[in-house]
Order: sequence, then structure tokens, then C-alpha cells
Amino acid sequence: MGVEFFLLAAFLAMVCWGFGDFLIQKSVRKIGALESLAFIGLIGAIGILPFILPSIYLIFSLQNLLVLLLLGVVTFIGAIFDFEALKKGKLSVIEVVIELELPITIILAFLLFNEGISVFQLLLIVPIFFGIILMAVESKHLKQLNIFKRLEKGVILGLCAAVGMGAINVLTGFSAREISPLMAIWVPWVVIAIVSFVIILQKGELGKTFKQVSKVKWLVIATGIVDTFAWLFYAFSVSSYNLGIITAITESYPAIAIILAVLINHERIGKHQWIGVGVTLVASVLLAVTLM
Repeated sequence: MGVEFFLLAAFLAMVCWGFGDFLIQKSVRKIGALESLAFIGLIGAIGILPFILPSIYLIFSLQNLLVLLLLGVVTFIGAIFDFEALKKGKLSVIEVVIELELPITIILAFLLFNEGISVFQLLLIVPIFFGIILMAVESKHLKQLNIFKRLEKGVILGLCAAVGMGAINVLTGFSAREISPLMAIWVPWVVIAIVSFVIILQKGELGKTFKQVSKVKWLVIATGIVDTFAWLFYAFSVSSYNLGIITAITESYPAIAIILAVLINHERIGKHQWIGVGVTLVASVLLAVTLM
């Protein structure tokens, strides 16, 4: 398979993530973050199962199993922060805050895979941070000492999610290369489903959860399918190609989510926040171009 396949997979991952986060926000606001995570994990695990059976023997290696379980735990923690941020904040704002995962991913990829970047590429990270700050703050007049009072709701959770997503990206890339792209998604989805349902069961809300889900079953199913495809496309694209390049390309997904949020959710953001959107997305695209 040539570079075209991996770039196409990256583009498809970007599109799916844009729609996926839009659906996730609706899902978490209707049934809850943990509940949404549980069913995304369940739907993904069941959907991928038939395709991983020929390579199921790979998880019987202790090293492979430990790596995949670590990825599952990190994915669960990162997803909880991500979902809670989407639940409490504006989709159009949270999407750009989570853009921080790009520089985090590039740094980790350099440390673990020796995938270096040039000084010019490093300088492009600066406007990404600048754009994120513009998007995150409600007013462009930042004279107050306590800046956190002026942050949009969910921004701190979004920043935690960005760190988690950076770690997930790198662990997914490592697992896809060393084990299997399908296994790199299936095992974490199984871990997420089990942990989420155990917590729900311990809270005594399993019956309530299924009742809530039955009311929006098509939303939940669509969310699970789209998000699973996004991660599958990403895993295949990074399995044999530069992690920084692929991640930079996929960082364009907030453009889709923002359009959906403004057109369908009728969300409003300030002019300086629109500038933040533009600066961040342009810088991400330029970074992708320099990596290609």
C-alpha cells in the first residue's frame, strides 16, 4: 500500500472525528459521559470482533497484552475527560482546545519513535497555542489576574483531554505498528466497555442506563459506529506512516465539528474566538504541509 492509502485513511479519520464529536456531545448530554463511553466501547468491540479472530493469538503474548491493556486504561481516562469537556462546554470551543494533542503527539513521537521536526515546524506550534488561548477565553481583554474566571466552561477538562489524547495517539501508533491496527482498537474498546459497565453496575444505575439509551438508541449506535471507524482509520494510517504527519492531517477535524455546531446547535462564539479558530486550523494545516 502506498502513501495515498495512508493519507486517505487519515482524511477519513478526520471526517469521522468531526461528525463523531458532534454526535458524542449530543449523546453525553442525553445519557451521560460514562454511559456514552460504555456503549461506544460495546458497539466497537462487537463490531470489530469478527475481524480480529484470525489474529486473536496476538493477545496471548504477555508483552502485547500489557501494552494493549495500558492503552485501554489511558484511552478510558482520556475519553472521560474528553466527554465531560464536550458535555459542559461549547463544541466549537472544546474542539479547538483539544488541538493541543497535536504538539503533545509530535513531542512524544519524537521521544519514542525518533520522528523529528524542523525548527520551522516547531515554530508553527506557537500560533496553535495562541489560537487555543483565543478560543478558550470568553473576552479578549485579559486584564484580570485570575484568568481562569474568564475561561469557557469545559476548557480545563478539554486541556486534560488533550494531554490524554496525545498519549493515546502515540500508544495507538505503537500498538498498531508492533501488534496490529485492529487489535490496537479492539482491546481498548473491550477495556472501556468492561470498566464503564462495572462502574455503572456498582452505582446501581444499569437498568436506568438501558432505559435512557433505548430512548436515543439510534444516536448511540451512530455515535459508536462513527467513533470506531475514526479510530480504525487512524490506527491503519499510523501503522506504517509518520505519526506526526498523520496526526497533523487529522487535526483539521474541528472545522467539520464547528460547522455542525454553529449550523445545527446554533452556537455563538465571539469574533476573537473565530480568529482563534482560523489561526489554530491554519497553523495545523501548515504543519501538516511541512511534514509531507
